[in-house]
Amino acid sequence: MRSSLRVAMIIQAYHPHVGGAERQLAALAPLLADRGVEAHILTRRYPGLKGFEMVAGMPVHRLPIPGSKVTASLSFTLAALPLLRRLRPDVIHAHELLSPATTAVVAKRLFGIPVVAKVLRGGELGDIAKLKSRRSGARRLTAFRRHVDAFITISREIDNELAEMGIPPQKRPFIPNGVNVDRFKPVSQAKKQGLRDQLGLPAGPIAIFTGRLAAEKRVDQLIDRWTAVRAAHPAAALLILGTGEQEPLLRKRAGDGVHFLGRVEDVVPYLQAADLFVLPSATEGLSNALLEAMAVGLTAVATNVGGAPDVIAHGRNGWLIAPDQPEALQAALVSLLGDAARRTQMGELARAKVARQYALAAVAENLHGLYEAVAAKRPFLANKWQGGTA
Repeated sequence: MRSSLRVAMIIQAYHPHVGGAERQLAALAPLLADRGVEAHILTRRYPGLKGFEMVAGMPVHRLPIPGSKVTASLSFTLAALPLLRRLRPDVIHAHELLSPATTAVVAKRLFGIPVVAKVLRGGELGDIAKLKSRRSGARRLTAFRRHVDAFITISREIDNELAEMGIPPQKRPFIPNGVNVDRFKPVSQAKKQGLRDQLGLPAGPIAIFTGRLAAEKRVDQLIDRWTAVRAAHPAAALLILGTGEQEPLLRKRAGDGVHFLGRVEDVVPYLQAADLFVLPSATEGLSNALLEAMAVGLTAVATNVGGAPDVIAHGRNGWLIAPDQPEALQAALVSLLGDAARRTQMGELARAKVARQYALAAVAENLHGLYEAVAAKRPFLANKWQGGTA
């Protein structure tokens, strides 16, 4: 008889595919294991990947997804069900309200396994909005409302959307994304300069973006405005860390002072070497990149979407702008790149905010508590919202 709590994690993609949800799960896995959680990852098998392998000590089951989107989703669910029956998890944790949650709810109805669903994103491109736009969306939302035992919320925006669906507060625990604050931490000015030398970075003020180069990230607006930023700060450099479908277009549009560094396995030294973080997205869930930058002590210029207004108090521990307002983005960059003292003050408060409310260890502890409560069919004391102040 096993003593650990077994959890089946259903997620659209996993290593070597890298995104916010994948990185968050990979970071949490060892902390959950330390707390007695035996996690199994069920994900899609993309071309060139093995059907099963151990990744960082965690079993990863990759299931077939042939044909069209509809056929792929159905095939994934049909392949997942016998595997879930064999694994006999205590809880199924679906990472997204689309195919993962659908598979989890079908498994619950067949096998009685409790389900936790994490909503990855709110807003126009969010999980709930996508479901509402699909033919079977209303039916699936009704099934989720009835059969999902707890919906994990990571932002006030998502919490409000779930409330509008009729999900009661006790089933909407706030368990945000977390960051390893021992790894992502500030460094002294001397260390910062040493890192710049080591990484071959310029000596002037440095702004940094980390993330996927996708349309919703609006990196094109950032690059288009960088020429004007350089007019005010001729030595300023913009580091772009990440890859994605927009990379060729962005490289063509980039002018002087923009440096594309591609996929970087360890972003910590680049964040520590930078002066300012920028995230101009049109939509977000709760950006891991934003939390990491704030943990390092960087002032962040971010759009007022998703979880950003929960973690950033404008003008106090960061800077919020409206999405798709490139003039406001330019003004914020010009102002903050020229004010080191203000950046330092806001960066210190940003670090304190993240360390206090978004530490990865606390997230793992809360997840473990939720799993135990759901498996035992007892209430879980939902956390109160922490956003809004530095």
